[in-house]
Amino acid sequence: MSIHTDAQTIIQEALTACLPDQAVRRALEGRTFGAGRVFLVAVGKAAWQMAHCAARLLGDRLEAGVVVTKHGHSRGEIPRCAVYEGGHPVPDENSFRGTRAAMELVENLTAEDTVVFLVSGGGSALFECPLIPAEELSHLTQAMLACGADIVEMNTVRKRLSAVKGGRFAQLCAPARVFSIVLSDILGDPLDMIASGPAYPDQSTCAQAQAVAEKYRLPLSPQARALLQEETPKALDNVETVITGSVRELCAAASAACRRLGYEPVLLTDQLCCQAKEAGSFLASIARTHQDTQKSLAFLAGGETVVLLTGQGKGGRNQELALSAAQGIAGLADTLIFSLGSDGTDGPTDAAGGLVDGSTKDRLEAAGLTIHQVLAENDAYHALDRVGGLIRTGPTGTNVNDVAVALIKR
Repeated sequence: MSIHTDAQTIIQEALTACLPDQAVRRALEGRTFGAGRVFLVAVGKAAWQMAHCAARLLGDRLEAGVVVTKHGHSRGEIPRCAVYEGGHPVPDENSFRGTRAAMELVENLTAEDTVVFLVSGGGSALFECPLIPAEELSHLTQAMLACGADIVEMNTVRKRLSAVKGGRFAQLCAPARVFSIVLSDILGDPLDMIASGPAYPDQSTCAQAQAVAEKYRLPLSPQARALLQEETPKALDNVETVITGSVRELCAAASAACRRLGYEPVLLTDQLCCQAKEAGSFLASIARTHQDTQKSLAFLAGGETVVLLTGQGKGGRNQELALSAAQGIAGLADTLIFSLGSDGTDGPTDAAGGLVDGSTKDRLEAAGLTIHQVLAENDAYHALDRVGGLIRTGPTGTNVNDVAVALIKR
């Protein structure tokens, strides 16, 4: 098989292995939830897939449910559940509508009732009831994305501007019990940061939130500044949490696929956190160093990079990583680098990521494009699309960060 066929196989097998169905099944099997009613709330990019599995397992025990996922990520109806699709990475009115439905669902519950709460990445935008005007929240979210703030910094601020983040949704559910099943998309699996921790005690402080605001000079109104000084719940006595998946599983699945195809896999890190174009340059350097190898090699890096916006183009962190790598591997034979988001959507695009090889740079230049200029404009999507370098999987049903792989085939 060609190196490109190998890459597609690795992508497919890694994503399939990380679908949340088995994890949700393991968490729910054998649980009876007592004599009270059982409700279901699922939020995030993987919400539909998680809820579909949970509803099937709960069967007639399920009273009602609300699912809030990203536009295009729903795959149909789920018994007894209302499904909403909202905006990501910036919340929209559909996000607010779905969140209000979930809040109404958990009103007036008793201590005998249980809320099965399914959480996945993307919930910070999709599960939102803002305490400031929606337009201000949108501008603030866009400002944090543009300045390169990482997900922990963003969520430290956002949870203080929300009626459901930072443990506040669990308070709304009380006195009912909350059984939370979490699919992690943040390095180190900090439960208070995944989807901004709607049902987990907040470990961040007001001082940290204010420091983020000052660091990036965020455009905060007096109302927002006042909210940053209000502390979030630091203890919750009605919640049990199980974490079901993370980027480590994604890297392990990709490594297994590489090995099966004859590559010797080397996991560089599952904690990648830097600018996307720097990560791409680093992976390309690794690939150049090992060109004299007599065996096929695969170098893997899992995590989540960031993009510093300097232009007005279209793209995502994985596309920018791949395009940056194309510069470094230009002219190398049987060498390929790809990077993709496990949820199937990279930034505000229909692509999961990007894939480049030793010929990508020349093909871009033949089309009148230079990598440096494209990166300056943050327009990786259109550039990679011109040379067939976009990875398109469609929404995958999972969300456990990103994985980048450098392949050298011998």
